[in-house]
Amino acid sequence: MAIATINPTTGETVKTFDEASDEEIEAALALAAATFATYRLTSFAQRAAWLRRAADLLEAEADATAAMMTTEMGKTLKSAKQETLKCAKACRFFAEHAEGFLADEPADPAAVGATRAYARYQPLGAVLAIMPWNFPLWQAMRFAAPALMAGNVGLLKHASNVPQTALYLQDVLERAGFPHGAFQTLLVGSAKVEAILRDRRVAAATLTGSGPAGSAVASVAGDEIKRTVLELGGSDPFVVMPSADLERAAKVAAMARTLNNGQSCIAAKRFIVHQAVADEFERLFVREMESLKVGDPMDDATDIGPLASPGQRDDVVELVTDAVDKGARVLCGGEVPNGPGNYYPPTVLAGITAAMRVHTEEVFGPVATLYRVAGMDEAIALANLTDFGLGANAWTEDEEERDRFVRDLEAGMVFINGNVTSFPELPFGGVKTSGFGRELAAHGIREFCNVKTVWVGP
Repeated sequence: MAIATINPTTGETVKTFDEASDEEIEAALALAAATFATYRLTSFAQRAAWLRRAADLLEAEADATAAMMTTEMGKTLKSAKQETLKCAKACRFFAEHAEGFLADEPADPAAVGATRAYARYQPLGAVLAIMPWNFPLWQAMRFAAPALMAGNVGLLKHASNVPQTALYLQDVLERAGFPHGAFQTLLVGSAKVEAILRDRRVAAATLTGSGPAGSAVASVAGDEIKRTVLELGGSDPFVVMPSADLERAAKVAAMARTLNNGQSCIAAKRFIVHQAVADEFERLFVREMESLKVGDPMDDATDIGPLASPGQRDDVVELVTDAVDKGARVLCGGEVPNGPGNYYPPTVLAGITAAMRVHTEEVFGPVATLYRVAGMDEAIALANLTDFGLGANAWTEDEEERDRFVRDLEAGMVFINGNVTSFPELPFGGVKTSGFGRELAAHGIREFCNVKTVWVGP
């Protein structure tokens, strides 16, 4: 795949980039190793000052940065600006809390026959981040901010269709004061990832992306005995019980399914509704989906822009066609619009059966599948009937039902009466084939640290 900015609204190739040569990759790896030798010795206060300056720059440049992201992958301008500001928030969060998260953890010295005993968190080295295009700044920053605060250095291999965003992240961090080499963007294709990951100067890797990509990276990392964090796909359930506020649930459901033009791992995708309220929820949900405006992502009135690429839309069309051919009912949407751009309308499918691919596969576009169930046991069984386990949503005012959903839904994150999202303050990640390890919060910053045991004798 060419490394290029191709506007998904028009199909225009805006800018192309040369792939880094082997010599350039070697120079970047050498620089990362040399920088880590001194960067790891900088103080938390110094790193925090640089990160706060990065937040200042992100906020000051939010409009231009948002326009760049919209041009590269089609997200609406308003959501791109929100993403930029969210990155600034994460910078400030880790600048404030990293030292506390990584403080020495004392043990009972008498119990181990010591005068002092504790665990210390120390950085590993250069961490390779392999990131996707759908949240091009946020997903890279939610790695970069904690990794840099922990004293690691970063190497970013970003998706080939968002090169300008990838280069901007390196640029903004360097302008904020981080040493040259503390965070580098490598403009390389997927074919060069294995050799980079196997290099002895790379200590660990993190990947957000597809299951096959995660499996490939984990296999190489396992062969090299290197730590990985994987955040992979999701097919999040959105369960609605009779006690739920149906009006609010339907509004949030439409937003949760079409966030980022429907291209989000944590988007609600399977809507599982108790039969007692299924007719009413269906009416409200379809109404909300039909009310969304599809159009130019640069227009503030637009709710849904184009999908990121023609291939991305082809994948969505293929899954919807398969479902319809096998008997699914289209309650709204389902037709590719005429004209330029990779547009696809908000779509709701009902009558889903196990024979349809949408029953088990992730649809990375604004397509919802609607199910009816007789009760909680059936709802939970259906919610868990997937290889994915990233997030889950459940809507109920019943406290016992809430406790049951929290206990029994197989997911890394469960949100009650709200849509799954990410916060710097909470750990983010999944189970089953949605990956392992955690990003964000204290758990995330510790993923790429050596937990060193220290014992001091009498």
